[in-house]
Amino acid sequence: MPKGGDLHHHYSGSIYAETYLNWVGTHNYCVYREDNAALNIQKYRIESKVSELSSAAKALCITADAIRSDNGFYRELLKRWSDIDYFNHYHEQPPPDQQFFDTFGYFDPVADSNYNEGFLWLKNTAISENVQYIETILKNGPNLVVADELNVMLDALTSKSADYEIDRALTAYFNAVVNDTHANLTINNYVKMIETSADGINDANFTLRFQTYVFRGDSPSRVFSSLFSSFSATMRSDLIVGVNIVGAENGIVSMRDYTLHMKMFRFLKQRFPLVKLAMHAGELVLGLVPPEGLQFHIREAIEIAGASRIGHGIDIFYEHNSYELLQKMKQLNIVVEAVVSSNEFILGIKNGAHPMLVYKAHGVPLIIATDDAGVSRSTLSNEYLMFSDRYKPSYAELKELVYNSIRFAFLSDSEKQQQLNKLDARFLDFEEMIANVVSTLSEPGVTYWGSS
Repeated sequence: MPKGGDLHHHYSGSIYAETYLNWVGTHNYCVYREDNAALNIQKYRIESKVSELSSAAKALCITADAIRSDNGFYRELLKRWSDIDYFNHYHEQPPPDQQFFDTFGYFDPVADSNYNEGFLWLKNTAISENVQYIETILKNGPNLVVADELNVMLDALTSKSADYEIDRALTAYFNAVVNDTHANLTINNYVKMIETSADGINDANFTLRFQTYVFRGDSPSRVFSSLFSSFSATMRSDLIVGVNIVGAENGIVSMRDYTLHMKMFRFLKQRFPLVKLAMHAGELVLGLVPPEGLQFHIREAIEIAGASRIGHGIDIFYEHNSYELLQKMKQLNIVVEAVVSSNEFILGIKNGAHPMLVYKAHGVPLIIATDDAGVSRSTLSNEYLMFSDRYKPSYAELKELVYNSIRFAFLSDSEKQQQLNKLDARFLDFEEMIANVVSTLSEPGVTYWGSS
């Protein structure tokens, strides 16, 4: 079945651990086989600067071929680089959310080594699944060099700071970097890196676009610096179509500075009104944070930051005036990016506990996405299969979800119409094929298991 697009998609988390290990071999990197505090090395982490290692460190860093030759280490590595085997047997393991987010630290050195190689892998995987469009969350906006006093001013801000204090500090920072030669060169180089890496990927069968992002666990000055770069980069390239915010939403800094982050988005959205925002918000459940921490994240992402797409949106039941918020989301056509596998793994949310049926009942549009298919050991096809098995949508409802993945893409109107036309053609081919299969299975003499 055609699946349109994947709109909630982290580049580094989408690629399987086995592929990353292949790249370790291709680039002549190595992986540490044990911890050693004295050498500042950690087991299962990739080393890309092999030639600079001491002889002692080299002795502890093994090649991809050596890893594959040691089945015990290989299996353990897969469990660190992904969620494989997490629940199917007893073993020493961190909490699910920590397990999930820790995986990125292991494979990031090789994930960043050759983006074009990774994009080609994404493209081939997408084509095999009948996916025509991916909007991937690629790389955080670069931090900019500014006067120390500006960083000190921003780092003094909190979520409880008065709006005028926040705006005064952000305005001073904005004015310092908006026309700064070095800052603009840094942003232009970032844009060039993305555009060069994507060379040769887009064609008639597949389209790749990018979101840039900020990390919500950073200091206020670093968040705003990266956010300014992200907004600016989005305005400078047709390939960069939106801005996001990532990182564990239940982290200490993430919770403490959440409202401040939303006001930073608002400040820049006012100055870059054409920039589109998809935001991780409400990726929380009761018990992961105190009850009061569940009451405002989705609302502030929409009302303060100006998000038009919400990633996860799990804590909607606990939001202040949730029914009113659901009506607002319907009226504003705010889409929720539902990610079945990662919500089940990280938050323990599945089946009737997932709010997607509540969103559907209130007319809030939904899409199905993967989040981090490589970490979750999933595919977009599998996400649709899990959704269909659990929630029993009609074919028309399933088809609507697929079309939503193009309708709510951060594309220009003309690009979106081109993608919708392609999706129409794919569904015509698919439905004709299914009709032929049904016709064949209905012919006399065709029997099934258990039939007499």
